[in-house]
Amino acid sequence: MSDTQQEEQRPSTAADAAPTSRHEDPQARQLTKAPEDRGGESVAGAAGPDDEAPVDEGTATAPKPREFSRPADCSLNLGVIGNCAFSALIDGRARVVWCCLPRFDGDPVFNALLHPGEGAAAWGFEIEDFAHAKQWYEPNTAVLRTQLFDSAGQGIEITDFAPRFYSRARYFRPLMLVRRVRPIAGAPRMRVALDPRFQWGTQEPVEVTRGSNHIRYVGPDVTLRLNTDASISHILSRQPFVVSREYNFMFGVDETLLDGIADTARRFEQETIAYWRVWSKRLAIPFEYQDAVIRAAITLKMSLYEDTGAIVAAMTTSIPEAPDSQRNWDYRYCWLRDAFFVVRALNSLSEVGTMEDYLRWLGNVVIGSHGEHIQPLYGIGLERELPESFVETLPGYRGMGPVRVGNQAQEHFQHDVYGNIVLGAAQAFHDHRLLQRAGEAEFPHLEAVGERAIAVYGTPDAGMWELRTRARVHTSSALMSWAACDRLAKIARALEKNAHAEAASAGKPVDTRIDFAERAAYWHGHASRMREEILSKSWSEERQAFAESFGGGELDASILLMAEVGLIDARDPRFVSTVDAMEKTLCDGPYMRRYEAADDFGKPETAFNICTFWRIDALAKIGREAEARQIFETMLAARNPLGLLSEDTHPVTGEMWGNFPQTYSMVGIINAAMRLSAPWDSAI
Repeated sequence: MSDTQQEEQRPSTAADAAPTSRHEDPQARQLTKAPEDRGGESVAGAAGPDDEAPVDEGTATAPKPREFSRPADCSLNLGVIGNCAFSALIDGRARVVWCCLPRFDGDPVFNALLHPGEGAAAWGFEIEDFAHAKQWYEPNTAVLRTQLFDSAGQGIEITDFAPRFYSRARYFRPLMLVRRVRPIAGAPRMRVALDPRFQWGTQEPVEVTRGSNHIRYVGPDVTLRLNTDASISHILSRQPFVVSREYNFMFGVDETLLDGIADTARRFEQETIAYWRVWSKRLAIPFEYQDAVIRAAITLKMSLYEDTGAIVAAMTTSIPEAPDSQRNWDYRYCWLRDAFFVVRALNSLSEVGTMEDYLRWLGNVVIGSHGEHIQPLYGIGLERELPESFVETLPGYRGMGPVRVGNQAQEHFQHDVYGNIVLGAAQAFHDHRLLQRAGEAEFPHLEAVGERAIAVYGTPDAGMWELRTRARVHTSSALMSWAACDRLAKIARALEKNAHAEAASAGKPVDTRIDFAERAAYWHGHASRMREEILSKSWSEERQAFAESFGGGELDASILLMAEVGLIDARDPRFVSTVDAMEKTLCDGPYMRRYEAADDFGKPETAFNICTFWRIDALAKIGREAEARQIFETMLAARNPLGLLSEDTHPVTGEMWGNFPQTYSMVGIINAAMRLSAPWDSAI
């Protein structure tokens, strides 16, 4: 089976196969049973010996109720669809289990991922007598296809996508989930189980209204609308019906369509497939691991909130980092650290459009700070305050609460943020492809960020792992202060060179408000001072490794970024020794944990995927490429059947944990593939 297709078998027990749909009315319950015709046969098929049930003497034999496919077991074997405005997560049986509207950090109108069992808000197409399912992405797109089959081999195919394509001189990305259902074998029966909820699952629609081809679900703050060419009566009553033709379902904000439902759905699918295929075709992918890289890149692109340019760290909240660990966080916001890594990974594939969008958002953050403290994360609409609260009415993923909304980390001082800002913006000063290159006007704003990096350098903070009860002078934070100064020096040199080139071309003397040569020397001086101090103060003679803090003795995977951002040559004996020490302490076979010390919740149980990818990169750089490839293959196998990764992997069970899909992890796939792939000219 390919890494983008999964097949799921029918549950083996009657209990597993029992329908779990909620608040069905009596009429709907009656309709789940196959009515008898005059010949004593169900209209759904001939009754056999197994259909008979004991009855009192003198009464007719009643057929057993037909069973419809129940939801898949709660897991992260999910597909994601999106259009850079919103996203939805869909399980292996085509059930929408998570979808926040009107944007990534909004109200989950479908919340079954965090509400297993009765009372969940979800949307499924339940096939009668379910046997097995297949699921895959249309190649090189964000269009998901799922096939459901019954025990007689009859089946339907569901196509899911969020429309995205270029129209009228802008990207068309409506708040609309399009679902198309068609028969592919026989004449199967299905029922539509559509249950949106509002206010984090506490509020059912206050009113449900219907028209000839639409249903409106009126909530306290928003009204959602389903446009469909299926029977409105069947949907509202959950009446099973034969899928004898194509049916289209378009769910989103309360807006009427300008054209016919079927024609619109069909056109939107064609246009959306075309958009993603053209986008994917332009990627500068490596020779090896192409499918994995393309899927990772599409997933990262879907994590962009194009309206503002923010990039979310993940699309979910409160998926625990480990079973029953209480490590449940809300990742539906923009961390400047994570966003930098996303931009850098996509830039490596020559996809710079995401960077251009992100720099709009980042510029607002920088200028709005007025040279003062910058938070490690903001809301995707630039919200500064993201107070953390609990949703008591949602049980959580597999019942493992709490469910958190908001993130306390917005209150933290995480000093690496300034380096991440400069690193994220640096390419805009060097890349001649950009429509709006950064230059002399933008440089002073970035210098203000660099001054903050100097000011906080060598002072305690919460660190990149956002420790809530402990502050230290973290090596990773000092490293990023160095990176800010180092890149500012390089930017200043580039601007000086450009100014001289432009002056020579125009036959005029250099005319700039800024002495770029002087600024380059200034930033280079700070970078040199910091580098020497970092290498000295973070080195632990006892551990023969660079430690997680100045004067400390504990190991931390973030130290591997020393070689990633260029502070030290990967072949330096001290760095090689650090990698060796980490392998003995932080690694569980191929997997790597973040740190060895206990944190606010004890010692980490699962491996943090991006740390494993940092290890892969380090091993490749120091010449242990065969080992790096072996670990990379393990990580590729750890993805779900659709090629996606969450934040963490359990080193024993191999199961995915943590928020999903995690941009950090998808970045790791791209970086490792680019590092390890054979060159194109090795084959062509």
